[in-house]
Amino acid sequence: MARTLRVLAWVMGIACVAIGLFHVVAGMSAIPGAGDSDATVDSFGRFMGAIFAGYGLAWLWAARRMPIPAVAVRLLTGVFLLGGLSRVLSIAVAGWPDGFQVVLMAIELGLPPVYFWLADADERSARARA
Repeated sequence: MARTLRVLAWVMGIACVAIGLFHVVAGMSAIPGAGDSDATVDSFGRFMGAIFAGYGLAWLWAARRMPIPAVAVRLLTGVFLLGGLSRVLSIAVAGWPDGFQVVLMAIELGLPPVYFWLADADERSARARA
């Protein structure tokens, strides 16, 4: 379980950094179905891309710790889950987005239980080794 947590933390970190940087560089064209936007929306999207890249760096920081701190995994997972719940709120307020966004929402709602379950796996493994 500890190895699974470490791999998932690395994958999450790398994916979030890559996605975030893509949004910084590509702007609104990085969002399927977004269409044209004004400078304010483009600025916001690029800013959020930078924030998402930073979020990915936080996952990479956690993945490099020995053991991976459970509190960091739980905090980062909570943020990820909040993102998925925000998409649910958006559906209630604005309707269904592009299908790709629905897939992302499913990931954001489906992965957190796995991360919460694995959160202390590396710490438990370290205690068992000691």
